[in-house]
Amino acid sequence: MKKFMTLVAVATISLLFASCVRVSVQTPSTEELKGWIPSIERSPKERKGEVTKNGEGLTLLGPRKKVGDKAPDFKAVDGDYNKVELKDFKGKVILIAAVPSVDTKVCNLETRKFNEAASKLNDVVLITISHDLPFALSRFCGAEGINNIHVWSDHLYGQFGLKYGVLIKENLLLARSVFVINKKGKITYMEIVPEITHEPNYEAALQAAQDALND
Repeated sequence: MKKFMTLVAVATISLLFASCVRVSVQTPSTEELKGWIPSIERSPKERKGEVTKNGEGLTLLGPRKKVGDKAPDFKAVDGDYNKVELKDFKGKVILIAAVPSVDTKVCNLETRKFNEAASKLNDVVLITISHDLPFALSRFCGAEGINNIHVWSDHLYGQFGLKYGVLIKENLLLARSVFVINKKGKITYMEIVPEITHEPNYEAALQAAQDALND
């Protein structure tokens, strides 16, 4: 119950803060939020020690996805607090890079590298997603000139982390990971970086996206 009340308080504060900022906020319905708060309380499938932070083992929540799985649809919000969904890009090759926070050095570097690579990958949709607040993402993109990729926040709905099995139980951040989804909606490549302070394998991920285009 304590966890539940804490998450409700966080969601309430976020929405109150949004009302003070000149953005168009699409408030989620009660039904949409039901899939988020109770799921943390139930703590779905736990995978201990699959990733570390500075050598310390962490626990991931949700089932581990594998190559060949159908990529789950999910809702998130963009930097303007607009609701976005994976299915908006149905029929496209998609590369999703999950990061703990763009306010950290490694995540900042990773996002800038994928943004640069996106300019050379025609017809591939690149999405970076984290649990950062949308306002922080908007500020980051403006300061760093991030304009070739989509930068989404999982903080409101919490669907991506659980559905893709990369939500860290200890801090409710996303584990560093990359997923490539082909035009048929199947996962053709994935990497969950074992040490979340390390960068992903950019070359392998970008090659997988290029291969998916050629399928």
